[in-house]
Amino acid sequence: MNSVRVLILRTAGTNCDLETAHAFERAGAEVGLVHINRLKLHEVELAPYHIFAIPGGFTYGDDIAAGKILANELRRFIFDEISQFIAQGRLVLGICNGFQVLVKAGLLPDPANADGPQQVTLTYNDSGRFEDRWVWLRVVNGDRCVFTRGIGHLLHMPVAHAEGKFIAKESTVLQRLQTAGSITFEYVHPEGRPADYPWNPNGSIGGIAGICDASGRILGLMPHPERHVDPTQHPRWTREGLKHEGDGLVIFRNAVEFARKHL
Repeated sequence: MNSVRVLILRTAGTNCDLETAHAFERAGAEVGLVHINRLKLHEVELAPYHIFAIPGGFTYGDDIAAGKILANELRRFIFDEISQFIAQGRLVLGICNGFQVLVKAGLLPDPANADGPQQVTLTYNDSGRFEDRWVWLRVVNGDRCVFTRGIGHLLHMPVAHAEGKFIAKESTVLQRLQTAGSITFEYVHPEGRPADYPWNPNGSIGGIAGICDASGRILGLMPHPERHVDPTQHPRWTREGLKHEGDGLVIFRNAVEFARKHL
């Protein structure tokens, strides 16, 4: 396969779709920006695509809870298409608000149990305010997730959210995530050790910043890799030197290369 096609979902309040499109295009993919209504009306079908991405933003003003309304739309109108897409081994990525959508739609941590009670969520930051800062991430179980394979160094990315605290319904849920190798990103101190606020910007249990499903093909994370794909996007590049590429680009490249080889 020569062409990797990515569908980037958008709706009222989405505001990171163009940055996500730029990141996937930098990684070599062809991108379609598609409004949720076009999928609901079957004007556009998900099937021809290889990667389904839900970008960041404040969909529907985060009414009820962050990502909840869009999650309900996915479940009500296009869940069969998404389930078939996943069953075919295609890739799904949710960033920030997109991560919130995935967990509230039941697609993470286990899409096979999407009709059961919600197991994890992302709730209000411990600081009680919107956190807009750069954080350091450590990749955990990197080879388990398609998007993070081969990443052996810390990543520097921005966060921008008010409801980013990852919690599990029960301690047994967290234990299952750990046993399955589904915890993918952790907030850490710049030296790589576990850290509290401000390096953990929201108080997530265990510093969890992102998780994947058991297949490693569905990833959700709160930090914004699409905001650091070009080296000049880093706020200190003039002081610390210009890198070859931004830290977030590898996540998109891994997805595109996997799709090109296997889908």
